[in-house]
Amino acid sequence: MSLRAQLLSWYDANARDLAWRVGPGHHAAGVRADPYRVWLSEVMLQQTTVPHATPYFLKFTARWPTVNELAAAPDEDVMAAWAGLGYYARARNLLACARAVAKDHGGVFPDTEEGLRSLPGLGPYTAAAVAAIAFDRPANVVDGNVERVMSRLFAVEQPLPDAKPELKRLAAALVAEDRPGDWAQALMDLGATICRPKSPLCERCPVIDHCAAFATGAPESYPRRAAKAERPHRHGVAYVLTRGDEVALVRRPPKGLLGGMLALPTSDWRAERWSDAEALAAAPADVDWRGVGEVEHGFTHFTLTLRLLRAEGDADGVIWRPRRDLDALPSVFLKAARAGLTNLL
Repeated sequence: MSLRAQLLSWYDANARDLAWRVGPGHHAAGVRADPYRVWLSEVMLQQTTVPHATPYFLKFTARWPTVNELAAAPDEDVMAAWAGLGYYARARNLLACARAVAKDHGGVFPDTEEGLRSLPGLGPYTAAAVAAIAFDRPANVVDGNVERVMSRLFAVEQPLPDAKPELKRLAAALVAEDRPGDWAQALMDLGATICRPKSPLCERCPVIDHCAAFATGAPESYPRRAAKAERPHRHGVAYVLTRGDEVALVRRPPKGLLGGMLALPTSDWRAERWSDAEALAAAPADVDWRGVGEVEHGFTHFTLTLRLLRAEGDADGVIWRPRRDLDALPSVFLKAARAGLTNLL
């Protein structure tokens, strides 16, 4: 049996039950995936895991069941609902895409990879995924799971990220007109559940007979990886200013890291630690600030230490929110707010 036939047969019996997926049985019976749900799930999954993304997906689709309803939503509501998924530029792109589909396409997603690429915020991967899964177009869908599967099937010695073009070429050679959406999802499921980054379950793999990495005796050593550069470290000061049961927040500039999100007031983030005098000079109000510790946070490209200053008082130019509403903050500021509100006894 061919590699494709073996993998699709395995997928028919073992497909994951995902909130946004039309399973292979229903798909064979003629049920088609909703492009809106496929697109939304793919955007959410770009930088997080299925267990983490699923409750966000369910919340979004309950609140905004169609792309037109999402397009009509206020920016602030969508950004708040996105809090905790990270990479907030994706939330801005999400709204831009939804509004383009609603305005320029009558609320209907284009059904080709080329048409999907014309939408704002849809890169090659997302366009390919929606084209294949929602419209059964023979698109080459290559995410991290698929890269890992290809690197092991063909024992690709070139390390990532330089190997990406070759892995994409190898994956493209396996794409066919027959069941392209199921094929894309079968590869994803194989990588997520069997061909795992660590401790791959080779004895359960439906395509083990085709795997060159398994034949080497060390499949877990693929994909090869270049040495990672050490992430730079930055320092900042976060200000936890309260007024009774309210906490002072600010709206971050629309562009840049965490753009457009509500946040605690902070100093700039820089390589050097902030002295006491500098921290007080950058504070949003002239009140009695007290140090209440610090928190650490990791971003993709750098790590951050936020020194925490806490005070009770008033300030101009801030947005007051009840403490119970802080869960909508990005994770770095939620962490800082919780620590700042807890540490001062």
